[in-house]
Amino acid sequence: MPNGELLILIVAVFVFIILSKAIQIVNEYERVVIFRLGRLSGVKGPGLFFIIPIVDTVVKVGLRVVTIDVPKQVVITKDNVTVAVDAVIYYKVIDPSRAVNEVENYRYATSSLSQTTLRDVIGQIELDDVLSKREEINLQIQELLDTYTDPWGIKVTNVTMRDVNIDETMLRAIAKQAEAEREKRARIILAEGEFNAAEKMKDAAKLYEQVPVTIKLRELQTLAEISREGNMIVVSGSTNMGDIAAMSKAFSKQS
Repeated sequence: MPNGELLILIVAVFVFIILSKAIQIVNEYERVVIFRLGRLSGVKGPGLFFIIPIVDTVVKVGLRVVTIDVPKQVVITKDNVTVAVDAVIYYKVIDPSRAVNEVENYRYATSSLSQTTLRDVIGQIELDDVLSKREEINLQIQELLDTYTDPWGIKVTNVTMRDVNIDETMLRAIAKQAEAEREKRARIILAEGEFNAAEKMKDAAKLYEQVPVTIKLRELQTLAEISREGNMIVVSGSTNMGDIAAMSKAFSKQS
C-alpha cells in the first residue's frame, strides 16, 4: 500500500474515533451535564449533541421519578413508646446541574436524609397520632425533605408510611385501653338515656298533676292493652274488694 493511501486511512480512522466520541445521544428522560476543562459548560439533551473529546467530561442524570424504600427505623415516640416504621419516598431531579455540583452523590444523600427525617418526625409525635394521622405525617415528612433537597435540584413528590410495628406488650396495653374507652362510652350513653327518660317522666308527672283526668285515661288505656291476654285478672285502684271476689269466683267456675 502506497504511503499516501496509508496516511489517508490513518487519518480516516482517527476522524472516525473522534466523531464517535464527539457525537452523543441521550434519551428524552435523561440530561447530560458537561464540564469543559473542569468548568461547568452547560446541560445538554435530549437527543443528539456534540462534545469535544478529551476536553469535555459528561455526567448523565436521569429525570424520571426514583423510588426509595426506606428500611425500618426504630424510633421512640413523644410518649416513650418504641415503634418500627418504614416508608417509601418518591423524588425526581429537576435541576441536573445542581444535582451534580451541589452534592457528591444525590441518590445516597436523599436516601440518608429520608431515614433521618423519618426518625425526627416520628420522635416528635405521640403514638396515637402516629397510628391515626398518617396522611398528615406523610405530608409533614414530604415538606421537610423537599425543603432540604431543594438546593440539590431535587423535588420530593410523595411520601408514604407503609407500616408501623409495635411491641406485643404495648399492643396488649393498647387493646386494654381501647376496651376501657368503649366501656366508658357505653356507660355515658346509658346514663344519658336514663337522664332523658327521667326528664320525660318528670314532664309527664307535671302534666298529670295539672290535668288529673289524664292519669285515669292513661290507666284505662293500659288496662285495654293488658286485657288482650285472656288468662289475666287486672286489679285497678277503682276496683273494690267485692268486685275482685266476684271476678275470682267467676273465673274459678269457668276453669
